[in-house]
Amino acid sequence: MQDQRVPPGARDRFEALYLACYPPVYRYALRRTDSADDVADVIAETFLIAWRRLDDVPDGEGAVLWLYATARRVLANHRRGQSRRTALAARLRDELSAAPPVTAPDPRVDTVRDAFTALAPGDREVLALACWEGLSGPQIAKVLGCSGAAARLRLHRARKRLARLLGAAGEFRTTTALREESR
Repeated sequence: MQDQRVPPGARDRFEALYLACYPPVYRYALRRTDSADDVADVIAETFLIAWRRLDDVPDGEGAVLWLYATARRVLANHRRGQSRRTALAARLRDELSAAPPVTAPDPRVDTVRDAFTALAPGDREVLALACWEGLSGPQIAKVLGCSGAAARLRLHRARKRLARLLGAAGEFRTTTALREESR
């Protein structure tokens, strides 16, 4: 069945364009990128643009030239994105290296970490939203896509399971105190 959104003959024209122009566009991208993944990305984006703008693609020899120009712009966008990612990574490295040194870990932290890791993923998520992100019950409900009552119940049950894994209410109180001290 023909897709109503695709004009008649467009699919055949695109397939002919792709078969005829894939090799030269592939070589073009290969000579200008450093990795096979980048080549694949450039080709995919170039032909996606060609599909979306099929009426703008000239016939004959002009098609491959149009695709070269498109691939050139795709590569420029790719390089700009790569430059932004590299600059961001460098800035983050600088910020992290300037962060205060981490103090020696409290041995109780390992106990809590092990118990937390042993929890089911749903319990870890609800506890993380409450403790790490500092979200309230209604906020947790919004993130989890459930009612406020369901979120509170999930949080309550997750806390009980964590306390059980920690072995005793005293150990749980210690972890609560640790959390309060770190604020």
